[in-house]
Amino acid sequence: MDPQIIAYAYVGSLLTSLLLVAAAWRWPNLGRLLYALMFIWAAQYNLRTAFVRPEEYLGFAQYAYLPAYRAFILGPFAQHITSIVATIALSQLAIALLLLGTTRAARLGMAGGIVFLVAIAPLGTAAAFPSTLVMALGLALLWRVAFGRSLPRLLRDRFVRLSAPPD
Repeated sequence: MDPQIIAYAYVGSLLTSLLLVAAAWRWPNLGRLLYALMFIWAAQYNLRTAFVRPEEYLGFAQYAYLPAYRAFILGPFAQHITSIVATIALSQLAIALLLLGTTRAARLGMAGGIVFLVAIAPLGTAAAFPSTLVMALGLALLWRVAFGRSLPRLLRDRFVRLSAPPD
């Protein structure tokens, strides 16, 4: 891949991670919506790619900071790419859906998201390191908030209130 494109993607992911942290800090509901959308996007991309171009994931080995990650990618992972990536994609979807829930579900999604983002950090540039750690920080910031309503319910209540006829 063109180094200039990689550089733009790297800077873009770092800026995106900073925006996610800012949203999580200042506007928690917006933050969890943005994180949910990010995990939904990642889930659909990974699920589609796992079935259409699974060999694409083998390229991550060259960027891995840890030899154990490199060995795993080129060994067991290479033999079962589609099933492993599909499982990861379904986990990302579960994280996204949990983030949309009330406090208990959202925190379970945050915990899953933090574990996932920290776990992929050793993939280095392929995972836009250190963006994943910055994103994990944003999820940790969301942990401090008690979400009394699920995000779909919150949006529905706001929409109904806005569309109600004036008194």
